[in-house]
Amino acid sequence: MRAIGVTQYGGLEALHEIDVPAEELGAGSVRIRVNAAAVSPTDTAVRSGARSESDRAEDPGDVPGMDIAGVVAEIGLQSEAGLAVGDRVVGIVVPAGAHGAYRDEIVLPLRSVVRAPAGASDAEAATLPMNALTTRRALDLLALEPGRTLAVTGAAGTLGGYLIQLAKADGLRVIADAAEQDEQLVRTLGADEVVRRGADVADRIRDLVPDGADGLADASVQSAQVLPAVKDGGAVATFRGYQGEGARGVRVHPVRVRDVAQEREMLDELRDLAAKGVLTLRVADVLPAAQAAEAHRRLEAGGVRGRLVLDLR
Repeated sequence: MRAIGVTQYGGLEALHEIDVPAEELGAGSVRIRVNAAAVSPTDTAVRSGARSESDRAEDPGDVPGMDIAGVVAEIGLQSEAGLAVGDRVVGIVVPAGAHGAYRDEIVLPLRSVVRAPAGASDAEAATLPMNALTTRRALDLLALEPGRTLAVTGAAGTLGGYLIQLAKADGLRVIADAAEQDEQLVRTLGADEVVRRGADVADRIRDLVPDGADGLADASVQSAQVLPAVKDGGAVATFRGYQGEGARGVRVHPVRVRDVAQEREMLDELRDLAAKGVLTLRVADVLPAAQAAEAHRRLEAGGVRGRLVLDLR
C-alpha cells in the first residue's frame, strides 16, 4: 500500500513514497480510502524527527498527517457508525509510525470520523478536523463568557481563522493581529478589531483594552512575549506546550488536540458549522501526493494562507 513518509529523518529530501502494510480493522473502527490529506506544521516535525529520539524511523517508516477526507471502504464489527460504505467522511489522525494521513488507506476509530461537510470538496473537507477541534478545545478551556474579549495572535493562519470564527459564534469580542497585507482577510473572518502583528503586539492589544484582554489564544506561538496582553487573572491557550510563568494569576492552558481526537460529537458539530458557512474551509493549494516535499517547503517558508492539501487519489 502506498504512503508518503520517511525512513530517515531530515529535510525535504527525506520525504518519499514508501510501502506500508494494510491496517487491521477492529471493532469500533472504520477503514477509509483517503482522497485528500491536509499538510500542517506537525507534519514537518514528523518528517524532521523532532518528535523522535532516533535519527531513523522504525520499519516501514513514519507517515505524517493528521487530517484526512475520503470514502468509507469498510466498517468494523460492533461499530454503531451511523455510516455506510461509500459515505464521504473526514477524520482526525493521531500519527504513530506508519499510521499517518499521507497514505492511500487508513483505519481510524469510529469516534474520530464524521461525514464530510455538505457541499465541500475533498480538499476543503480535509482542512477541517485538526484545527477545528484544536480551536474548540482551546475556547472550552478558556471558558470566556459571551461579551468578553479574546485576543488572537496568528490570526491569518488556519488555526487563527477558526479561532476568530468560533469565538464570534460564542459571542466574544475578538481582537486579532495581522500583517498589513492580511488585515482585510482577518476582518472578513470576523475580527472586531485588528492590530498590527509583531514583537510589540501585546502593547497594541493593551492600547485597545488597557486592563488587558480576558483571554488570549496564541496561535503564533509567541509564548511569554504576548502574556502582557492578558489582564491579571486572565486565561491563555497555547499550542506548543508552553505552560506560562505563573505570574499575575494568569492561567495558561496548553492545548493538545489528541485529548479530543475521539470527541465525535464535537467534530460533528464543527462539521455542521462548516456546512453552514460559520467556519470557512480555506485551501491554499492542492498538490499531488508525490509533491509532498514541495508542500512542506512552502509551509516552512511561511505566508501560506489556508491549508496546503495533498491529493492521494
